Amino acid sequence: MSAGAVPGGRARICVISEGSYPYITGGVSSWLHDLITFIPEYDFAIHSLSPAAGQELKYRFPANVKEHRDVVIALKPGKSRARRGAGAVAGAMLGFLTAEPREALGCFGEFIRRLDERPVGIDDLIADERVWSYITSSNQALNPLYPFADYFWAWKSVFSMMLAAVSARAPAADVYQSLSTGFAGLAGLAAKVRTGAPFLLSEHGLYHKEREMEIRKADFVRGYQRDMWIDAYARFARLCYLGADALTSLFEENRRRQLALGADASRALVTPNGIDLDRFATVVPAPHDGFRVGLVGRVVPIKDVKTFIAAARIIADRVPDARFLCIGPTDEDKPYYEECVKLAASLRLSDRLVFTGPADVRAHYAELDLLMLTSVREAQPLVILEACAAGVPVVSTSVGNVPELLDYDERFLASPRDPGALAAGALYVHDHPDELRQAVAANRRRVETFYDKRILHARYRELYRSLSEGTWRE
Repeated sequence: MSAGAVPGGRARICVISEGSYPYITGGVSSWLHDLITFIPEYDFAIHSLSPAAGQELKYRFPANVKEHRDVVIALKPGKSRARRGAGAVAGAMLGFLTAEPREALGCFGEFIRRLDERPVGIDDLIADERVWSYITSSNQALNPLYPFADYFWAWKSVFSMMLAAVSARAPAADVYQSLSTGFAGLAGLAAKVRTGAPFLLSEHGLYHKEREMEIRKADFVRGYQRDMWIDAYARFARLCYLGADALTSLFEENRRRQLALGADASRALVTPNGIDLDRFATVVPAPHDGFRVGLVGRVVPIKDVKTFIAAARIIADRVPDARFLCIGPTDEDKPYYEECVKLAASLRLSDRLVFTGPADVRAHYAELDLLMLTSVREAQPLVILEACAAGVPVVSTSVGNVPELLDYDERFLASPRDPGALAAGALYVHDHPDELRQAVAANRRRVETFYDKRILHARYRELYRSLSEGTWRE
């Protein structure tokens, strides 16, 4: 049993999340909630990193969740008073920011040990002459034409969140499991340094690439600020990959990308998503009128519901009895939801497009003729696995592992933000019902063979057992 264990109890797993479980619904959160529920022989602690305090819980914890700690990592307004004596911490931080990756991992460990000896704030570190010189020289090297204040506040934002994430001690555990790199990954790595307990990194998407996409699209981020954020997230990812005792990814392409950033091939596993086959394979088609197309997911920009609405207009022009459903929560990004409602009205779709809010998706799969996924970014979408198990055809953007899930069939794949191509796929489904029966049957067989959640649970049981007992990769 590791040094981080809870004395006298069952093995405990501490799961570290960032901006997701238990406050945000969605694929990663539902995956984790399901995993905890169906591995009752382990106890769990949840260590969540959040942008604000007082958020509403979106999940009721299973009985084997024994502890929950939430840490706010947002940059607070105002300036704290710097204290003297932070030099050792500052020097160690500069080490892991500037050293080569493997040397940086050792510097990170020294940084955590120094930080525990003398807890400091971000202003303590900035007050150190070496850190200040690092910030000013970085600004001069990247782009001296922009105001220094812009660069300074961008830098302070990144590293104040980093400092908050690693300063907060995670609950005692036998294994620390982070659901991403970024700040959650560094918190997991810090817990390993402090306790000696193994660190498991379970990635769905690739956090550093997802953040890079968001940063490049953000109008308010100047070029050199953008590069600083991207470089920081990539460096954090390298540290996590190098320091993890075990890594998982959902499919081989993401595993290869982990290896390219320093992950050890002997520690990196592919563990695909899984679903409750019995729950979805027993869906019975319900009689309904017209051609029904559904999007299952949160109404948020990453799901690109606006492209779904645009595709719906194209489909409706060809299929007068077509009806459309957006099935999922609408309260996560209310301004975006309101924009989607207005777009549907402007395209004269209000009478045939419904936002259902949270719902039992099985009831809707029973009445759908097609599931359409329009996301600009996904890893291995559970909704596609569910639809395939329920016998519903799928048309999707070609993101993450979706092409493999749909057998690389170009008829059912489209580039992100291409409503015309998505609509063309939907119309092909509408016009070729006999041919689609074969594709649906093939999709169902693939899911039954490779994506049964019982396989997923067995793999994590073995991971937890071998990591907590110290027998992993002996």
